[in-house]
Amino acid sequence: MYALFEDTGKFLSGRILTQADASLQVELESGKRQKVKATNVMLTFSSPNPAVLLEQAQSLAQSIDLDFAWEVLGDDEFGFMDFAKDYFNEHAGLVEQAAALLGLHGAPQYFRRSGKGRYKRMPADILRQALAAIEKKKELELRIESWAKQLIQHECPDTVARQLYKILFKPDKNAPEYKAVVQAAKTSGKPVLRLLQDAHAIESSFQFHWQRFLIENFPGGTGFPAFSVPQVPDLVHSDVRVFSIDDSATTEIDDAFSVQGLHSGRVRVGIHIAAPGLAIRPTDSIDEIAKNRMSTVYMPGHKITMLPEAVVRCFSLEEGKSCPSVSLYLTLDEKDLSVYSTETCIERVTVQANLRYDQLDTWATDTTLSATQWDIHQVPAALKGVAPENLAFLYRLAKHLKENRIAVRGKPEMGNRPDFNIKLVGNEDREPTGNEVVSISVRERGAPLDVLVAEAMIFANSTWGKMLADMGVPGIYRSQTIGKGMKVRMGSKPLPHAGMGVNCYAWCTSPLRRYVDLINQWQLIACVQNGATAALVAPFKQKDAVLFGIIATFEEVYAAYSAVQRQLELYWTLRYLHQNDISEITAVVIKEGLARASTLPLVVNLAGGLACAPGQMVRLQLTSVDDLSLVVSATVQEKLESGQYDASADTATEDDGDDLSSLPILAMDIDSDSETTSISECSSTLDVSAELVATNEPSTLVHP
Repeated sequence: MYALFEDTGKFLSGRILTQADASLQVELESGKRQKVKATNVMLTFSSPNPAVLLEQAQSLAQSIDLDFAWEVLGDDEFGFMDFAKDYFNEHAGLVEQAAALLGLHGAPQYFRRSGKGRYKRMPADILRQALAAIEKKKELELRIESWAKQLIQHECPDTVARQLYKILFKPDKNAPEYKAVVQAAKTSGKPVLRLLQDAHAIESSFQFHWQRFLIENFPGGTGFPAFSVPQVPDLVHSDVRVFSIDDSATTEIDDAFSVQGLHSGRVRVGIHIAAPGLAIRPTDSIDEIAKNRMSTVYMPGHKITMLPEAVVRCFSLEEGKSCPSVSLYLTLDEKDLSVYSTETCIERVTVQANLRYDQLDTWATDTTLSATQWDIHQVPAALKGVAPENLAFLYRLAKHLKENRIAVRGKPEMGNRPDFNIKLVGNEDREPTGNEVVSISVRERGAPLDVLVAEAMIFANSTWGKMLADMGVPGIYRSQTIGKGMKVRMGSKPLPHAGMGVNCYAWCTSPLRRYVDLINQWQLIACVQNGATAALVAPFKQKDAVLFGIIATFEEVYAAYSAVQRQLELYWTLRYLHQNDISEITAVVIKEGLARASTLPLVVNLAGGLACAPGQMVRLQLTSVDDLSLVVSATVQEKLESGQYDASADTATEDDGDDLSSLPILAMDIDSDSETTSISECSSTLDVSAELVATNEPSTLVHP
């Protein structure tokens, strides 16, 4: 004896093994045994075989004219057996009864269930809506199938092209365009990236990388919402005249210097930081903008600022302006550079000059800045009236501060790798298209002006971090424990930064371009203005959950910004190779399978050739340069005379980001048999700085 029964909305059939009043034990054709409630049994029969019955019933059910059935049936409830007799004939047999059951159950748009084996026809208006939806779905499925065929035939439908980057990186998986790409990938057996390349959907490698970043980090666009320009408060105007040192393209000038009392035996050095924290307040419209962005995003030829241009202009330390400043003054012994005292002031300062690295580097050498006298005719006009002796004293102080840090650090800092400037010729800070001409120049790491600025910022960040800690005011600190390869961490505790050789370190010197610095500036202002009661009135209190949340968010966002910076720097480096038809480079082997180019910011994957140990200088033949997948491969053609090389130079320290064991992955959110969650692993990565603070920028590559 067999039974046809319902199980979780499906109809199954099997041989009855045992039967009780309330339940049956049934063996399915697969051999599985199942307990079935008696109330779920629709039909019992002795023949035919259950599989044969279901096959015949399903075939017959497909022939039922549902429109006709809906028309002739009244509004009363009916059972499937009654329907079989009315529709087929009054002697409807087992197959007809089963077909009626399957047909009614499979047409919920026509008939709704109202009990065991019982149904009632749907109201006319609901039926019309349901049929329209079904027709729409069929049409959509046909469009999806058509789009998929076009992709397979190396054509990209316009609707897919318009949604391309959203499909790849942040898709609506119910969208027909997404489904078409997945279907085409499954049908063709191709990875999604290859499928779209063959269909000429990805016309620009740059846009591929750039749009991915925008979709993930700026889904609403890079424009600013409505805001009110903050009012700069009235402040005491200092008579000190200050000067800044930055790259020519820098617009967010947030640090400057002053020197007073030279040749008097006691010198007063000022480190002056732009003070947006005096006017921007937590939770106001500008704060919300900064909090959402967390940092300025730098990349070759372009940047996305944390703050609107109008706000930056209010506080940037621009030449000729009187600007609000949080100033740290060091009173020093001019001879031995010992610090008598430090003082933090909130004031206005007059900016005498904005000096530029690229205009002064050839003059501001170690020899020049170590001199005591200068030929006035040899002093460049780019100094804009700043006395050379002021720069010389600051450089002497910087070297002294660096020596003290290195003594604490216990070993010298590695500075044997050059920095690189990647510039887009004629771009003028417009959003790049990807076709610009690339210029790459080398700038030796540790140039005197770099050291001058770096050491002043380190001293200020360390001093102010200690000031916050001493006054019990929470801040956001960066720390690093002793040990090779230990990563820099952010937190609210003033822990040592072993890599830099300081007891505590809080970012405070870039409040125009990093949100962490703005927060620390608010806390610092509270200390200056309120003294011993600062902890009670500071915007953030001890164990503040909001502060912890900001730290976590900042780290995540800053890492994302750094990743896209490295990707775009790599993209432009590869474009440089293409534009200059470079097929051979010299490099140094840094570990098995990897070599660092000597004159380019490039690490390449060694795909073969001569075997070489780390430190070996080699000539490489580039075998693969793909600016879409960011894959660079080369073979070793020749061993050259080895230079001095220290593998520790390739160990990440302060935000290095050059993690050679974890090369970047281009992730796509596409589900298909041929494409899971990654397109390809990049076989090359960029050289970035071991000490970000050394340039006061997020990498060694100089950007606007």
